[in-house]
Amino acid sequence: MHFHSILLMVLISGVVFVNGWTDAPNAIVGVVSTKALRYRSAVWFAALCNLLGLFVISAISSSVAGTILSLGNFDAAGTQKSLAAMMAVMAAIIVFATAAWAFGIPSSESHALIAALSGATMALGGSVSADAWRKVIIGLVMSLILSFALGVLLSKIMVKRLVRMSTKALDSAEIFAAGVMAFMHGAQDGQKFAAVFVAVGFILKNEPATPIIDLRQYPLIVLFCGALIALGTAVGGGRIIQNIGGKMVSLRKPQSFSADIASGLCLLIASLSGIPMSTTHTKTTAIMGACALDKKNPVNYKIIGGVLFAWIFTFPACMSLGYIFTKIAAMLV
Repeated sequence: MHFHSILLMVLISGVVFVNGWTDAPNAIVGVVSTKALRYRSAVWFAALCNLLGLFVISAISSSVAGTILSLGNFDAAGTQKSLAAMMAVMAAIIVFATAAWAFGIPSSESHALIAALSGATMALGGSVSADAWRKVIIGLVMSLILSFALGVLLSKIMVKRLVRMSTKALDSAEIFAAGVMAFMHGAQDGQKFAAVFVAVGFILKNEPATPIIDLRQYPLIVLFCGALIALGTAVGGGRIIQNIGGKMVSLRKPQSFSADIASGLCLLIASLSGIPMSTTHTKTTAIMGACALDKKNPVNYKIIGGVLFAWIFTFPACMSLGYIFTKIAAMLV
């Protein structure tokens, strides 16, 4: 295998690892903040659920991976420039995600990938799919509005019932809900980055990428991506958990349960519909919704302001990085 191809595989692996490191901890922010599970136990639990989520959803539907593959088309640029563009995309995501992690902000590697791919496509004069971006926008709206609304609704329905439960039973319910969220994180984000590995395979074979894909045909890629996300989850994420589960709001067990179930449902709908959705946005807004009715435990809107700014900034920042890095990489090959 050519050196550039090996380097690209390393970069993609790094991005998948960073995704588990910076994004997956959102799945366990509740159980860690409420002490239903110790941090180390929670990350290993989430790691296992992430791996299972990718395997199960890949056997049912690969539509999210198909949406990512159809996002940008720069086949006409040739193999070398296409590989250079993919390296630039991965570098852009790593730079942005690492900067966000340094400030304890829950960045969305999903949106970073989508924006950087679009920027790289434009840099090579390719075409960006309007249909794929329509699904991205639908996913953005769902993650911000539907997850918030479900968080409010489930909290209103469940809180009074949950507070009557024993501490042990409530902890068990909360752990189950966190498992659902981690499972769906693997299902969503695992598919997106599995699609990137598949896209590289198309480039190396000099074949056009296709939006119709069956991840069951790529079991090693699925296993590798799932393992990397799991490993990244097990390594880090404490700072993000502290920022969301401590500074933004002091999560309580009933609200934590409601937020996990609400975000898990949103991600399930999106995954079966081929809609790439940010797990970070979905979980964080579900927490906001679940805590919106809790007058004794108000949400810190100053922290929310910083988080929302980071989310808005992700698209132009990563699109610009993808564009600039691709222009530089294309000149070097």
